[in-house]
Amino acid sequence: MCINVIGAGLAGCEAAYQIAKHNIKVNLYEMKPKKKSPAHKSDLFAELVCSNSFKADRLNSAAGLLKEEMRYLDSLLLKAADKARVPAGGALAVDRDLFSNYVTDEINSNEYINVINEEISEINNENINIIATGPLTSDKLAGYIGKLFGNSLSFYDAAAPIVDFKSIDMKHAFFESRYGKGDKTDYLNCPMNMEEYEIFYNELVNAERAPVKDFDVKDPKVYEGCMPIEVMAQRGHDTIRFGPMKPVGLTDPNTGHRPWAVLQLRKENSSGTMYNLVGFQTNLKFGEQKRVFGLIPALKNAEFVRYGVMHRNTFLNSPEILNNDFSVKNDIKLFFAGQITGVEGYMESASSGIIAGINAVRRLKGLKSIFLPDTTMIGSLCRYISDNSVKNYQPMGANFGILPELENRPRDKKERGQAYADRAINDLKIYLESVNL
Repeated sequence: MCINVIGAGLAGCEAAYQIAKHNIKVNLYEMKPKKKSPAHKSDLFAELVCSNSFKADRLNSAAGLLKEEMRYLDSLLLKAADKARVPAGGALAVDRDLFSNYVTDEINSNEYINVINEEISEINNENINIIATGPLTSDKLAGYIGKLFGNSLSFYDAAAPIVDFKSIDMKHAFFESRYGKGDKTDYLNCPMNMEEYEIFYNELVNAERAPVKDFDVKDPKVYEGCMPIEVMAQRGHDTIRFGPMKPVGLTDPNTGHRPWAVLQLRKENSSGTMYNLVGFQTNLKFGEQKRVFGLIPALKNAEFVRYGVMHRNTFLNSPEILNNDFSVKNDIKLFFAGQITGVEGYMESASSGIIAGINAVRRLKGLKSIFLPDTTMIGSLCRYISDNSVKNYQPMGANFGILPELENRPRDKKERGQAYADRAINDLKIYLESVNL
């Protein structure tokens, strides 16, 4: 008995790990290092191509609840994240190399997982298959999937730049977390006064962008969750000042006042030699990134370790294609997992890999699939991606809006989040005991 998993990203590694736990052989296909997408640089598994943050870690947040549910399901990636954690205030952020190394070592050392470094262009229907090739699915496999369903979609995604810490002008920067949350050194703030912001804003919206390769889509979409800063800025003069550059909760020690706008930097690695520009995903040309972002006083002489890039993301019209166990509606031996299904976010992708892996095992054994309660974050995501009443389907991340309403809804936001979390974890425990998982 063997199950094929295609893609060793976040979802694929979680799926392979869950299958191997049941002493079932896994063929894990990964085209790296022989071939890489434009956004991938490392040969390691579970590569983080965008931010190094897994969002909020507190239980009364949607992202924190999702991670807590994943811990109950024995998530491999959360074990890796705990080993590779770097300071990030209330968020869970990691040293991306340590994180990927941990996952890669765990997968390679597992006796039930056979890693095959090949590009897959079509599926062998004799075995159960999980396609977890992510939003950067290779052209050959994307073409095969397109022929199967005829209605896969494309949009564009962007990554933020990373700068060398030593090149940051600390005379114009200060360490502080908003409202004093977390450790003071979790975020490095680059403040701007009104005049500096005006100059920066005007140059940003008029800067030259890099050409986007034609992926045979006439009207490429930019996904809201990873909006390039220059695209966001075009929506209005103060849009980014109330978004990624919001100054609330911060006081510039040089002036004693709240800045007009602030760019926050966060540690990219545990040693703190590199920092990423939080919320500054971009498709500007490399020279323009250096010029425009250099207008922020603290980054005047910044050395860019990595420039921001933009790349294609592909996802299915899942409500028409998938069941809520991540199997295909007209082919129950074929599963999808990860961002290709339209779950948005690192942990959302990983959680779908857990569910697909568990259900692939149950399919192999002739057991019924598990369907987590819709009061859980994972259960609600599963139902959202398979809800054929959803029109104009777009990727969805963890949020309390997809959960059933509370019977006695607290007015206080934190109390409300805690109530959602308490209900979810209680229902999850009861369900897992009932299915003996």
